[in-house]
Amino acid sequence: MDSKLFLYNTLTRRKEEFVPINAEHVGMYVCGPTVYGDPHLGHARPAVTFDLMFRYLKALGYKVRYVRNITDVGHLEHDADEGEDKIAKKARLEQLEPMEVAHYYTERYHRAMDELNVLTPSIEPHASGHIIEQIEFVKKIFDAGYAYESNGSVYFDAEKYNKDYHYGKLSGRNLDDIVENTRNLDGQDDKKHSYDFALWKKASAEHIMRWPSPWSEGFPGWHMECSAMGCKYLGEQFDIHGGGMDLMFPHHECEIAQATAALGKDSARYWVHNNMITIEGRKMGKSYGNFITLEEMFGGTHPLLNQAYSPMTVRFFVLQAHYRSTMDFSNDALLAAEKGYDRLMKGVETLGKLKASATSTVDVKELEKRCQDAMNDDLNSPMVISALFDWVRLINQIAEGQQTISAEDLDELRRVVTLYVFDVLGLRNEKQEGAGGNNMVPQLVDMLLAIRQEAKANKDWATSDKIRNSLTEIGIRVKDRKDGVDWEIE
Repeated sequence: MDSKLFLYNTLTRRKEEFVPINAEHVGMYVCGPTVYGDPHLGHARPAVTFDLMFRYLKALGYKVRYVRNITDVGHLEHDADEGEDKIAKKARLEQLEPMEVAHYYTERYHRAMDELNVLTPSIEPHASGHIIEQIEFVKKIFDAGYAYESNGSVYFDAEKYNKDYHYGKLSGRNLDDIVENTRNLDGQDDKKHSYDFALWKKASAEHIMRWPSPWSEGFPGWHMECSAMGCKYLGEQFDIHGGGMDLMFPHHECEIAQATAALGKDSARYWVHNNMITIEGRKMGKSYGNFITLEEMFGGTHPLLNQAYSPMTVRFFVLQAHYRSTMDFSNDALLAAEKGYDRLMKGVETLGKLKASATSTVDVKELEKRCQDAMNDDLNSPMVISALFDWVRLINQIAEGQQTISAEDLDELRRVVTLYVFDVLGLRNEKQEGAGGNNMVPQLVDMLLAIRQEAKANKDWATSDKIRNSLTEIGIRVKDRKDGVDWEIE
């Protein structure tokens, strides 16, 4: 593709043409999960958002090194600097080694990402595997004069840094605002100022996860892992740093300060943030009773769910909203997404059955231009879906003989639809993947449902019910609609 991609840069607060440091290679770092619990809806949005970016950059012809980290140490309760390590807490409660907890939930995260058809990153480093790199990065900040030691812990001197640079430029905050909104927590007496953040924490006697360092036996601050691992795998400056909007402050703000203090420059040139998920208008949280894991979503086992929603329904729902807009999960919205996804897949199936004519009455080039223009406009996936839906209508008109398409245009249409539906949007046809991906399954199910429709027309309810029940037993849900019958793999 020969086109210009524009991304909204959170740092400059405007859309900017994406020009990589290297003309052929793109370096992309995205904050991954903290692995102390089951993957949930909050993990789905950034995973799908940056998977979409990864896929489209590759479609544009770039070689992409996509780094997505795993946080398995240093992410504390209460705030970024104080409290108990969440993984160590889980390990203590369940009488497991912390790395058992981290490994268990990392594997569950990977399985959920596979279900959502999220591509694996190029590199997936773990914070616990890069302690040496984090210690060396802290030393660089020390050498530059922006860190101080206090009782075995090391803190970033935000006030001194702010005199030379600007602490808060990503989130739009200043130190006075931060002071007013900082809570009084245990351990703050070690700091010069409440807004200073930990680069290295001395471990308390009961703390399980600890490593030797020049300052104490302890563990790195949460913000340090991304600075150290991004630098190790992508260099001192790379193209894109992504993550959820909830990470903008303090995590990404602190990353910018750490990198600038140690290296004299911000590591990332484009900062990209996806917006948050709400559930029926409320923030997701266990205290609200609306915390839904992806496993509960796929199985329909949460009390707030009226039914199960397939992984591709969830992915399609995420893609229906622009990544910078808020997204509200509800049963009605998910049912609409399920219907839209089914409609798109039926259009793809109909496209595969079309027969060419001598001439075309449709302009196939228009579809690719609309999709490409939408993706180049800050990854506007809703507009891509809108264009594809318009073409589903035209595909149905061709199938019904109201429009015609030449063999050359038919081949081109199939190429473009495959590119954007499957390669860029990352959707899968779940029906065709039933029974081990056997493509005969849809034809066999449709044949059985045609027999069932005939039985219903003849008022042979016993045969009709037997076909429905037999399909249900093998995991195929039959859905009777006003305009006919449909089915899906459960």
